[in-house]
Amino acid sequence: MATKTNGPVNLIDSFAEFKENKNIDRATLMSVLEECFRSVIAKTYGSDENYDVIVNPDKGDFEIYRNRTVVPDGEVKDSNMEISLSEARSIDDDYEVGEEVSQLVQFAEFGRRAILTLRQTLASRILELEHDSLYNQYKDRVGEVISAEVYQSWKREALLVDEANNELILPKTEQIPGDHFRKGENARAVILRVDNTNGAPKIILSRTSPLFLQRLLEAEVPEIQDGLITIHKVARIPGERAKIAVESYDDRVDPVGACVGVKGSRVHGIVRELHKENIDVINWTNNTQLLIARALSPAQVNNVVLYEDERRAEVYLDPEQVSLAIGKSGLNIKLASMLTEYTIDVFRDNDETIDDVNLEEFADVIDEWVIEEFKKAGFGTAREVLSVSREELISRVDVEEETIDDVLTILAAEFNEEMLDSENEEAVEGEEKIAEGEEEATESGTAEENTETEEQL
Repeated sequence: MATKTNGPVNLIDSFAEFKENKNIDRATLMSVLEECFRSVIAKTYGSDENYDVIVNPDKGDFEIYRNRTVVPDGEVKDSNMEISLSEARSIDDDYEVGEEVSQLVQFAEFGRRAILTLRQTLASRILELEHDSLYNQYKDRVGEVISAEVYQSWKREALLVDEANNELILPKTEQIPGDHFRKGENARAVILRVDNTNGAPKIILSRTSPLFLQRLLEAEVPEIQDGLITIHKVARIPGERAKIAVESYDDRVDPVGACVGVKGSRVHGIVRELHKENIDVINWTNNTQLLIARALSPAQVNNVVLYEDERRAEVYLDPEQVSLAIGKSGLNIKLASMLTEYTIDVFRDNDETIDDVNLEEFADVIDEWVIEEFKKAGFGTAREVLSVSREELISRVDVEEETIDDVLTILAAEFNEEMLDSENEEAVEGEEKIAEGEEEATESGTAEENTETEEQL
């Protein structure tokens, strides 16, 4: 039977334990063990072609047989492949030239170095199998929400472990602002991707992905699970605000009401999970103009003009609705753009817009990148900039205070000139009216004097 040397037997025991923990199938287990043994045989004897390796992974037994052809005495050219007739008959008297002798090889004969080589080869293959098993286990689970235990938390990432003690990585960039993890607590995240660089898979998790919010909502709303409601698009600014576009395939089901629940009962848990991230749910529509109008809620939109080639939309609202459309720090209009995949420019829908001037017209005195920052914050025209306070501009536009002051000075000067021109026109008109009045008064006085003279006569 097999040699029971401590080295290889312990290796097989270890591999059997690995098989139990990692769910390696029997065929793969036997193939790897045989491959490892053959590798050692080839290094020791130069070839493994004439060897039979029999492995019983369940019991930890193994047997190695060397097969050699019987040749006449004195004609042995390769002792690994051939055996002399006299040596063969020392094993069994019935052997003849040309027959094959199968002989059990004791593993101890390979030597200590061969046993160490086997141990290293086996450990390497075990590690490869572990990596392959981990990759195959998670590659089809991308997009799935997982709950895992926090093992360690560092500045740039957090290390989590699942039930099988597999390591999962949650980078800082994929954490919601306000996330603070302690060792031993459970954290939920979506499996974002599985990287397999140099055969070492890394499971990357995310809590900032729109898919995480989508999966949480799907778990809370039975109508989504039943296929009555579909989530078309999710836009998020993690930890701040999110917009979700949903559609119902049953006229009897209100998709927005079903997702929100009675008094927000179905989203309360999600909001807590996302650190009080505000969630807006809107009805999806294939009408792009209507979708943009809905995406800008709670603002009431008067008109939407599309420029399909540029993927841009001009939205006109009443003056009091503009701040609602833009939202705090420009979040509402930014999310609406993310949701609809259109660049949205907001305009006041009143007579003042006729006298308004686009910021691009000031490109000769204001840097283009500064204009772009103002546009990102929802300011496309001069009057839109001048209509809000300096403090609000500082909070919403990502430029220095000095730059904002310079812009305000330039824009104010432009409109002051217009106001002066208007005042001059009014002054001229007033002077003309005064002149006309004086002429009328003179004529009237002359007529009165003539009348008095006539009366005296």
